Amino acid sequence: MAALLVPNAAAAALPANFWGVVANETPTEAQGQVLRQGGVESLRMPINWAGVQSAPGAAPDWSGVDPTVRAAAEAGLSVLPYLGVPPRWAVAYEGVGGAQAPRSLPVQTAAQRSGWREFLRLAVFRYGPGGSFWAENPLLPPRPIRIWQIWNEENYKYFAARPNPSQYGQLVVQSYHDLRSADPGARIVLGGLFTRPKGGKAKPVPGRIKRSYLAADFLERLYRSTPAIRGKFVAVALHPYSYSYTQLTPEIEEVRAALKQSRDPGRAIWLSELGWSSGTPSAANGHNAFEKGWRGQARELSGAFKLLRANAATWRVQRVYWFSFTDSPGTCNFCDGSGLFGPGFAPKPAWSAYKRLGR
Repeated sequence: MAALLVPNAAAAALPANFWGVVANETPTEAQGQVLRQGGVESLRMPINWAGVQSAPGAAPDWSGVDPTVRAAAEAGLSVLPYLGVPPRWAVAYEGVGGAQAPRSLPVQTAAQRSGWREFLRLAVFRYGPGGSFWAENPLLPPRPIRIWQIWNEENYKYFAARPNPSQYGQLVVQSYHDLRSADPGARIVLGGLFTRPKGGKAKPVPGRIKRSYLAADFLERLYRSTPAIRGKFVAVALHPYSYSYTQLTPEIEEVRAALKQSRDPGRAIWLSELGWSSGTPSAANGHNAFEKGWRGQARELSGAFKLLRANAATWRVQRVYWFSFTDSPGTCNFCDGSGLFGPGFAPKPAWSAYKRLGR
């Protein structure tokens, strides 16, 4: 009997909303119910400033956000929004790695700071306690958003062309005050740091633009450059993408070491993205090591979830979001097979593994 009680006790010890998925597209009501029944507790979704406000002072357009918030509420799921993607009227962009990314964060001018403040306050007034979304949908069970994630992979060139820990620290401090002015109970999670991006180990060179930082390095610089950031966020978020789940241990532990070095050893960690592809490596895709095949994707998920469940208390991991709930072609070099469900919402073996472990 004792042996049977161990896994149940371990599962009960996990925090609420521990298991999540990234909503790369809007789930239907039926899909939301499938996710909930399979053990999913939370959806992570983007709220892009550029999509909400097309011009300075423009009335906000929530048509790209409302459907996902509605589907989550219908299924009884919490929502973790990540806020970013500034409009070009607010922040200049530059080409990097064949893409376009913000040249800076919206903290450099009074106009940028004012625009960002308005965007955050509008989001709270829409989806926070007593928000207009809930007033317009009285039949939905209200699930106001109280936790907001600021930016995404701020240590990597595709989301910040010139990553800057000091700038990001300013953005977090400003966002804390902006959100709390609209909702005194609002809380912040740091943007998901890519743990080991390409080029992250290189030291900054005067006169040369550094395009990426290791998560642990960026975090230590963040604390040093912005002492006021202490107490402004409830968790550090990580995106520990790796070729194998066995690499999660050193990646998470080096971030825990950085938190200890920064005199914040008790800070929680959320894994706001984690995943592998069901695609098959081939010469055509350069034998992409993130692509594991259908069975391999399930194997990596199982190994990662068991590892995270077993070490949740030690590592202070409070949430885990699989990227993504359906395939997301064109988003990244493995995203076309990253979903737990394929075309037609057909479940993959990885979804069976998720259900077995998440429930």
